[in-house]
Amino acid sequence: MTDVDLDKLDPAEKLKHDSNYLRGDIERDLDDYVTGAISEGSSKLLKFHGSYMQDNRDLRAERHKQKLEPAYQFMIRLRMPGGVCTPRQWLALDDIARTYANGTLRITTRQTFQYHGVIKRDLKTTMQAINASLLDTIAACGDVNRNVNCAANPYLSSLHAEVHEWSKRISEHLLPRTNAYREIWLDGEKITEDESEPIYGDRYLPRKFKIAVAVPPTNDVDIFANDLGFIAIANEDGELEGFNVTVGGGMGMTHGEPATYPRLADVMAFCRPDQVLGVAEHVVTTQRDYGDRANRKHARLKYTIDDHGLDWFRGEVERRLGESLAEPREYEFESNSDRYGWVDGTDGRWHLTLFVENGRIRDSGERRLMSALREVAGLHGGEFRLTANQNVMIANVDAGQRERITATLRRNGVDPEADLTALRRSSMACVALPTCALAMAESERYLPELLGKIEAIMQANGLRDDAIVVRMTGCPNGCARPYLGEIGFVGKAPGKYNLYLGAGFRGDRLNKLYRENIGEETILAELEPLIAGYAREREDGERFGDWVIRAGHVNATTAGRNFHEP
Repeated sequence: MTDVDLDKLDPAEKLKHDSNYLRGDIERDLDDYVTGAISEGSSKLLKFHGSYMQDNRDLRAERHKQKLEPAYQFMIRLRMPGGVCTPRQWLALDDIARTYANGTLRITTRQTFQYHGVIKRDLKTTMQAINASLLDTIAACGDVNRNVNCAANPYLSSLHAEVHEWSKRISEHLLPRTNAYREIWLDGEKITEDESEPIYGDRYLPRKFKIAVAVPPTNDVDIFANDLGFIAIANEDGELEGFNVTVGGGMGMTHGEPATYPRLADVMAFCRPDQVLGVAEHVVTTQRDYGDRANRKHARLKYTIDDHGLDWFRGEVERRLGESLAEPREYEFESNSDRYGWVDGTDGRWHLTLFVENGRIRDSGERRLMSALREVAGLHGGEFRLTANQNVMIANVDAGQRERITATLRRNGVDPEADLTALRRSSMACVALPTCALAMAESERYLPELLGKIEAIMQANGLRDDAIVVRMTGCPNGCARPYLGEIGFVGKAPGKYNLYLGAGFRGDRLNKLYRENIGEETILAELEPLIAGYAREREDGERFGDWVIRAGHVNATTAGRNFHEP
């Protein structure tokens, strides 16, 4: 990396450069109990350690009225490549949620857990408890490669198992090397001599970086929403031959700024297994060196590729790799959803995927999901697997344990065969209010209510068992990937959303803005005739997102373009 005038770049660049490899003033701020907050600089650096400072926005106005500082708290996100969790770790994470957080576990769209409601005084203790469970939060946030998504169940075949191992290797290869995490959170020995970041450098990446690994025909990781993706290619015997490499995906945008947009990744090339780590590293370092560090809204890999061209980007990666990559191989995806219920693997063991509405594991009324899964963890000999659709899989279950696990769940009001609509099972929402500082509207707390009203429309038109992918976020940053929803809602203001239509059911086409800044009454008024028309006019096997394009409700010349035009 060449020397640059940091004062001409985004202030975050100087902060990272001057942080002594992500140390900054975090330790000093943690020891200050006069306030529940930390300084702005520490708050930004804290993301690299897996945590965000937030406050309870439900209480903000009242606390301001009482001349109290906001109810500061911290979100902590774990690093769990591919979403793997042992029963012992599950019990430990459950204990942490009940002791230090708000009593819930939240599954994210990146196959990991995050805690909400941790106060500053408990932040270090919570980090140490996570480490004691043999998990960590390193690089779960920040301008680095984050948690690597992978096809959820490695026990479906030997191919899935091999691919899952690659997701772990990619994650480990791209971890930051700074000792700051061990020093600050684990009271490790302070080592700064000759410290370096061979992949990231002292300013790390221009913005966050996301990687996913998929196994066709299931695109359950939404591969095209990621900066870098690996699509497994197998031969006729089911043996891994390599991966198609995708680059340039990203969901974030800003309302009213057309220079920002969601983008689907391009399929760039094919790589052999022995090239995977090299390709991952050189895609990251090319973005490190050429990504925009002056304008953070233009700093993701998608903009680097659009500025320089895909051919140039591939050539630069190949130059650094020292060899050419092959042309992409044929593949096919069928859906980007999860497969619910009990499924048998190739080894005689069983796997149960449970729907977790918007990823929130909690006890609520008669449905005591958190208690149920805690009991299951006490008797289960396999693993838990989190999915990128915010669901949980009780994986690798001995046939003799299947009925006992089912009975345990039902005793706690959790029915593995619950008669949920296909619409609800295909839905996903971000956290939004009250904890996310960026939220403009409700999401997790509102989508279940809105879905109930859309379900009534579906039922009236004979579509109760038909899946339509629905995504909602409280702001345009796209954490729940709303631009890949056949029906997408993006928060614009309290109670108001932009309505998007027409994404592909397989996660391979962006949707298109259909109506802007509308409330529930207008949302339902717009969707009702569309759903009725879909029921009347659809062709055999035609998906809702395809129908709205064919019927002319969404412009076919713009739907699915990488340059999303709001």
